[in-house]
Amino acid sequence: MGRWEPNARGRLEQAALELYVERGYEQTPVAEITKRAGLTERTFFRHFADKREVLFAGSGRLEELCVGAVAAAPPTASPMEAVAAALDAAAGAFEERGDLVGLRQGVIDANAELRERELIKLAALSGALADALRGRGVAEPAAELTAESAIAVLKVAFRR
Repeated sequence: MGRWEPNARGRLEQAALELYVERGYEQTPVAEITKRAGLTERTFFRHFADKREVLFAGSGRLEELCVGAVAAAPPTASPMEAVAAALDAAAGAFEERGDLVGLRQGVIDANAELRERELIKLAALSGALADALRGRGVAEPAAELTAESAIAVLKVAFRR
């Protein structure tokens, strides 16, 4: 695969996940990821801050989907119904990735550093959901509790 072929980011994500599954996260240097993807280390670091972040590349998209779904929920929807719409949107995104979601979660679960990063990402998503709920007029503590409930559902879903 040549360096100039399209979808460098996707190729790096795929190569990293394959290698993390085969060898383990800690035993996989960035150089091996880029070699498998047919790219350079410089290209890797243009797309990702570090080798952990490659596993969380979809976090921004997930947040956009979930927040967008909460905002688009009917005005009469309860906070839980609005968050259920966000979870439906997330489920659709995960279905697109198929078995990769389970492989990714297995890599994360096997490494404390990655579990910590996942918790940071999920806390950010919870905050964004709570903000979206507050934007719909949901008061505290209902906005935060509803957002945290959604995150609990996501955590369970990731492991299934």
